Amino acid sequence: MKKDTQRSRGQRLERIQASPQWRDGAFRNPSGASAMIGAAETPSVIKEFIMGTGKRSPGGEGLPTVDPLPGWSKPNDSGFRVTWLGHSTLLVEIDGVRILTDPVWVHRVSPVGFAGPKRFQPMPVDLESLPKIDAVIISHDHYDHLDRRTVERFAQKKVPLVTSLGVGKHFEKWGIPPEAFTELDWWESCEIGGVKLTATPTQHFSGRGLTDRNSTLWASYVIESPNHRFYFGADSGLTPQFVKIAEKFGGFDVVALEIGAFHESWAGIHMGPDNAWKAFEMLKGKLFLPIHWGVFDLALHPWEKPAERVLELAGDRPLMLPRMGQVFEPNNWDGNEAWWRVA
Repeated sequence: MKKDTQRSRGQRLERIQASPQWRDGAFRNPSGASAMIGAAETPSVIKEFIMGTGKRSPGGEGLPTVDPLPGWSKPNDSGFRVTWLGHSTLLVEIDGVRILTDPVWVHRVSPVGFAGPKRFQPMPVDLESLPKIDAVIISHDHYDHLDRRTVERFAQKKVPLVTSLGVGKHFEKWGIPPEAFTELDWWESCEIGGVKLTATPTQHFSGRGLTDRNSTLWASYVIESPNHRFYFGADSGLTPQFVKIAEKFGGFDVVALEIGAFHESWAGIHMGPDNAWKAFEMLKGKLFLPIHWGVFDLALHPWEKPAERVLELAGDRPLMLPRMGQVFEPNNWDGNEAWWRVA
């Protein structure tokens, strides 16, 4: 850890050391949830991961997919449109600005290309077929949220990158110049075309190797225009910080929260469907959009369990469970459109 943090030098290192989230040589959760992170690595959990039963991948079936290109070509009547492209990758169109979250087009989310969690199915659209993107948000540096090849492609196209404090050290190592990205601490903001992006707290951790645990910050992001507010939850355990976020922003038109890769031993860092519904209510959301499920084998549960459980808990609450690639306008959602139940 100490060795790795020395790669953050100059102004970045000064900002890291001045951050309220930085204590005793690492970024910390306010709740002290780092102790819970260790529970995710106990021998019993590792054994369960290797020897557990249950269908952890869909085989050749995959998720139902929609080609988003026809939807993106249509007028955006409400000025607010969202497309779930799989896992935590979302295209948020808000008052003329297109924001892409945690874009991962790679086949495996791993430090090596020949091993590690791989996709159940391709993305519903090629990277080169995307419409013009105005900014990319990278919530934290885990491989299923930060993909080097994808980020480098956007940097080549001079698309602004917005990320959490410290993550820029990876970008610079990859040859991406400092002017290409903005690093935010919690509650800091930047503006893209009149749309404000604010990094907000989550309860998680970071690291891409054995020596860099929690040397970079993790965050959720609020995307707001004068007319709409969208909450991108990224990865998080249930935290009282959600109440503070709702108090500051006054609730959200759409709240995107993770429901996959959950386990009782990981409750401090991943919510799962039950806690995601609690978080949705704490955040004062109008519509719940589940993310972080159904694309990679990152957990011990059957691959379809997150969707089945979130539907079971929904009742008459406002849930949007779209197909991958389905373009929808939250303001025109009628309460039934695009509901999808796993067979």
